[in-house]
Amino acid sequence: MPRPTITEVSALIADLAALRQDHTSADHAALMDRKAELLERIAAHTPADADAAEVARLARERADALKSAG
Repeated sequence: MPRPTITEVSALIADLAALRQDHTSADHAALMDRKAELLERIAAHTPADADAAEVARLARERADALKSAG
């Protein structure tokens, strides 16, 4: 799993801001999946950080729920 880059984090933040302006549920589900994947990569590179792992787990649960609902 590659280490997340600042460019990826910045792009996600920009996309989250844009999503607030105008979005569909498919856009939201895809973005939440991307967010979960990024948080999982961050957690993988900080194995001693239990909080990072928990945030990643919760993000994945939310992303998977959105995929199932859509």
